[in-house]
Amino acid sequence: MKFISWNVNGLRAVCGKGFAEIFESLDADFFCLQETKLQEGQLDLSFMGYQSYWNYAEKKGYSGTAIYTRHTPLSVQYGIGIPEHDTEGRVITLEMEDFYLVNVYVPNSQDGLRRLEYREKWEDDFRAYLCSLAARKGVVVCGDMNVAHQEIDLKNPSTNHFSAGFSDQERAKMTAMLDAGFIDSWRWQHPDTIQYSWWSYRMKARERNVGWRIDYFLVSGPQFGASDLSPRIASTAIHDEIMGSDHCPVELVLQ
Repeated sequence: MKFISWNVNGLRAVCGKGFAEIFESLDADFFCLQETKLQEGQLDLSFMGYQSYWNYAEKKGYSGTAIYTRHTPLSVQYGIGIPEHDTEGRVITLEMEDFYLVNVYVPNSQDGLRRLEYREKWEDDFRAYLCSLAARKGVVVCGDMNVAHQEIDLKNPSTNHFSAGFSDQERAKMTAMLDAGFIDSWRWQHPDTIQYSWWSYRMKARERNVGWRIDYFLVSGPQFGASDLSPRIASTAIHDEIMGSDHCPVELVLQ
C-alpha cells in the first residue's frame, strides 16, 4: 500500500507544472496534499479510481489540505476537534479498517518566531490527538511538519538555531512526538542519509541543494502495542527529482 505526501504550495499553480502527470506516475493508494491554497469550488480536479476529501482554510488562498484515495474510508474527520486549531484547514483524518491516515500541515512559527507560542500549543494538542487515535488502531501521519528535527536534516544547522523550523522549541516538540511512540519512517530506514524535501526559492537554493527535510511520514510504533505499524514499513523515499513546488513528494510503502 503506497502513500505519497506533497506540499504543493498552491495546487492551482502546480497544476500548470505537470501535476496530473506526476500524480499518475506516482501511482499511490493515498495521495496527501498540503498548502492547497484553495476555497471550495475553485478547482475541479478528479482522477479516475480516486475519491477526494478537502479541508479548506477560512482565510482565502491560505493553508488547506486534501487527500485522494483509492480506498473508501470508514469515516472522515476534518480538524482535531479543537475550535481554535480548526479554522485553517490543516488536518484530515481518514479512518480505514486497520489504521488511521492523518494528513497534516503544521503551522509555521514564522519570521522572528512570532507564532511560536501558538505553534507549541498546537503541537501538544495534535500529539494528544494522535495518541488518542493510536490507542485504538495503527496511525500513519504525514505532511509538512515544518521542522528539521536533527542537524542532519538541514544544510546549515549552525546558522539556523533561531530560525522557524529549527528552533530548540520546535525540535523538542518533534522529540516529544517520537518519545510518545511515533516513528520517523524515513530516518528509521535511512539513519545516516542526507536528503532534503524543501528548498527556499531564494538564492538558487534548490540548484545548490541547500535544503531542509521537513516533510515526514510518522507511524505508530511498538509503544502502542497492537497499533504498532513499524513491522509493515516496506520502503520510504524522498522524490527530490520531482519539481513543481518548493517541496518535493515523500513516500511510504506499507506491506
